[in-house]
Amino acid sequence: MAFASVYPHYVTKAEKKGKSKADVDTIISWLTGYDQKALQKQIDNKVDFETFFAEAPQINPNVSKITGVICGYRVEDIEEDLMQKIRYLDKLIDELARGKKMESILRK
Repeated sequence: MAFASVYPHYVTKAEKKGKSKADVDTIISWLTGYDQKALQKQIDNKVDFETFFAEAPQINPNVSKITGVICGYRVEDIEEDLMQKIRYLDKLIDELARGKKMESILRK
């Protein structure tokens, strides 16, 4: 599945709750290390999730602090690396849409 096909859904989910595309991009940057230009390039190239995470400059070392349930699974218990990273991103976007403060979402 192409990251670019899911990205607009992340933005829509956030905007429906009064958050912005910039908030979504901040979360993605925190998780992956992509800057805005590199993120846009990944979207434009329609890379799949595997490539998106494989080419990420640096997965944030605090990802282990992301816990909880998403789609019926505890993110910290998902064994498959790629699926866990996808679910981490889903979890962070859900937290944004639920109105959590950005500093809490970014595990500061």
